Amino acid sequence: MYGKNAWGKYSGKKLDNVMAFNEEYKNFLSTCKTERLCVEYAVNLAKSHGFKNINDVTTIKKGDKLYATNMGKNVAVFVIGEEPLENGLNILGAHIDSPRIDIKQNPLYEKNDFAMLDAHYYGGIVKYQWVATPLAIHGVVVKKDGKIVDVHVGESLEDPVLVITDLLPHLAADKMQKTGAKVIEGEDLDLTISSIPMDGEEKEACKKYVLNLLKEKYDIEEEDFVSAELEIVPAGPARDLGFDRSMVLGYGHDDRVCAYTSLRAVLDAGETKRTSCAYLVDKEEVGSIGATGAHSKWFENVVAELLNKQNNTYNDLMLRRALTNTYMLSSDVSAGFDPLYPGVFEPKNAAYLGKGLAFNKYTGARGKSGCNDAMPEFMAKIRNIMDNEDVNYQTAELGRVDVGGGGTIAYIMGNMGMNVIDAGIPVLSMHAPYEAVSKIDVFEAYKGYIAFIKNIQ
Repeated sequence: MYGKNAWGKYSGKKLDNVMAFNEEYKNFLSTCKTERLCVEYAVNLAKSHGFKNINDVTTIKKGDKLYATNMGKNVAVFVIGEEPLENGLNILGAHIDSPRIDIKQNPLYEKNDFAMLDAHYYGGIVKYQWVATPLAIHGVVVKKDGKIVDVHVGESLEDPVLVITDLLPHLAADKMQKTGAKVIEGEDLDLTISSIPMDGEEKEACKKYVLNLLKEKYDIEEEDFVSAELEIVPAGPARDLGFDRSMVLGYGHDDRVCAYTSLRAVLDAGETKRTSCAYLVDKEEVGSIGATGAHSKWFENVVAELLNKQNNTYNDLMLRRALTNTYMLSSDVSAGFDPLYPGVFEPKNAAYLGKGLAFNKYTGARGKSGCNDAMPEFMAKIRNIMDNEDVNYQTAELGRVDVGGGGTIAYIMGNMGMNVIDAGIPVLSMHAPYEAVSKIDVFEAYKGYIAFIKNIQ
């Protein structure tokens, strides 16, 4: 089923199943707009499927269903297979962070009778796409006594929204002469949040009015912003796109579309010969660094814990063998061919919406710099599995040579000795506030991920 449009093989009840699966995905995408929300959703879904926290078990055996979390930003779910862990795992790895705008540590200020929030963008955004659009705020504020205050504003129709204002075209002649990279500067991505002054106050009256609201609703003081994690994202739910409802338009397809399908694949596949795992990770958009990025030792530590619980003993060689014998799909999106911008793609090696799961043998930039270049023997195994399981798939690169490039977590996991290849869903308008995917690709990826964890060995 290489390079073929997938819609033609679905009709009747089979097509209904495609649409029903995507309704569930749309709910996830609309609900989980931050890493913390994704982890919370994944844990609750895993628990509903009978999964237990790895910390609550002392020994493990075939068929056990377990999950582990890290700092509220990473989650891994495992179904323990028939073979020893030293023989390797079958992993689906995706990231759950998406480009966005973050609030600075000292964000609140007043300017010309407006209360404003100072911000710093996260990941590779096109800055001018984020102005004059409704925005929501999600996150946590942690008080000095350790109390965590959840903040979610802008998703309900009854909620207010926030906005980054833009200059009217009548006065923007000079601005329009700037390049796309400069037409909106990073320091201009500040949010307008209030314009009512506090009664009886003459200095910073609008700022004080906001602080009063925050105190009443959340018991938050201004200094509490120092220990806050507040993320600004597009407001509103994911929507059907197109008269035929064949696509989904929403925020965060990169990479939550692969995270959701990977998670569902492990939960729904049941027992497999080798231990299966969905590994959902943070910080990919900024280099996979830090304690919650793929460069951290957290995942290795979890596998070490599993080895110890399976064998009642542990040594470093067991862990090295387990990781080296592992197969992994780095479940990350591909750039979908856009008919409005054909010049940046090489058509023979582009991912197309509607043709199923896209495999990127290598990513990187220019001369494959920073890439994970998968072994052809591994790709041959995958081809055989996808064809046997009637999964539509395609191969792709990220645009024309020397036009651009990008990376995933694949090379990081490959550094551990794993066989890894990128495998994801084509996306239009990647990194924009609203991205688009094909519903048929979402379903084919889900099928392909199940086929992989059940059959690769």
